[in-house]
Amino acid sequence: METSYETIIIGGGVVGSSIAYHLSERYKEGLLVIDKKFPMSGTSGSTQAWVWVHSKTPAWYAEFSMYSAELYPYLAKKIGDVEYKRTGGLSPFFREQEREKAKRLAEEYGKIGIQIDVLSREEVLAKEPFFNPRVAGATFSLLDGNVNPFRLIDMYMRTAKKNGVHYSTYNRVTDIRRRNDMFIVVSEKGTYASKRLILAAGPWSRELGKLIGINIPINQVRGQILVTEPLKPFLRYTISGLRQANNGEVLIGYSMEQAGFDRSTTLDVIQETANLAIHYVPALKKAKIVRAFSGIRAMPEDGLPILGKVPGIDNLYVAATHSGVTLSPLIGTLLAELLLDGETSLPIERYSLSRFA
Repeated sequence: METSYETIIIGGGVVGSSIAYHLSERYKEGLLVIDKKFPMSGTSGSTQAWVWVHSKTPAWYAEFSMYSAELYPYLAKKIGDVEYKRTGGLSPFFREQEREKAKRLAEEYGKIGIQIDVLSREEVLAKEPFFNPRVAGATFSLLDGNVNPFRLIDMYMRTAKKNGVHYSTYNRVTDIRRRNDMFIVVSEKGTYASKRLILAAGPWSRELGKLIGINIPINQVRGQILVTEPLKPFLRYTISGLRQANNGEVLIGYSMEQAGFDRSTTLDVIQETANLAIHYVPALKKAKIVRAFSGIRAMPEDGLPILGKVPGIDNLYVAATHSGVTLSPLIGTLLAELLLDGETSLPIERYSLSRFA
């Protein structure tokens, strides 16, 4: 026997849970989130959790990310402390020839209202005294920061549940069918019917789309991350590739590999990551690495989010993106608007699945 809901979201990570929470603020009808495991055990729980704006391209994608970053202070007031810190972000370069490229980036971003400073070596070292003195410069933005991803997803879930959202975890979806104007979602724990369906399965989006006969061009990218022992606070900013957490641990990660769904860590990438971290911050040479982990990231074929209605299938929506932590407040807001109002306060047409047709 089927259980009926008005809306089902498949995927309870940072994107799916944000959509569930934002919908539940205005919408008290039946809403179910299905996750094949537990929402923090996959991609959303294996990230450095930057809230990152500057250095994204094209500039309109950086603008989209900026709007999401701007929502974080308000989000924390509504769902509780998610340990969001707007530290400012540094993206260093080590060759003077790269300064002109940095200036062009700053000029381009300036046209859309995003201020990026191009720093000299002395200015970088004034901000981060432990940085490699051989650095040539850096781009710097006040908009960047980071968040505790576990607190973020937990608070999304807790608030959504208080608002009446149901979660079904450790429940893999095995089939999706259409019957009249309803979606029939078959899972390991039961069969559900819903009027509206949102696919928010991150790196598993392509496989999920196949169940209903659509192509969601999302690939998987493995990122390996090292974690140091807790150190006295010495890094002030979020830096491209590393940041210091509240407990003093330094999280380091640069790698992007094509490894399917393999979440192994490998010695070559661990060594490469450690060497690059020491190159950036030589003092890290004395730090002990206490663990390494990897996460499988969602990566659309063109690198940009896939959002909105699925062309040709009424009441089917998709939300799949890289940078889910950065974008989750905005994606949740816009998908709630799209479902409940039929339009969004910011245009999302350029992120439509139809661009791959």
